[in-house]
Amino acid sequence: MVFFLVLLICAIALIVIGAVVDGLLYLLSTGVLLLIAAVLYLLVRSVSRTRRRPAR
Repeated sequence: MVFFLVLLICAIALIVIGAVVDGLLYLLSTGVLLLIAAVLYLLVRSVSRTRRRPAR
């Protein structure tokens, strides 16, 4: 969970810096890609947890 939060904070910081500073569009795109990666990481982790439960 800590890894997800660090990715999320970094993504938001990069998006804000890329949007505010002129000429740093690559930071904006990197932040968006990092945000997508963080959400995918969270989804994969939550799906893998639901499959581990043993059937009764």
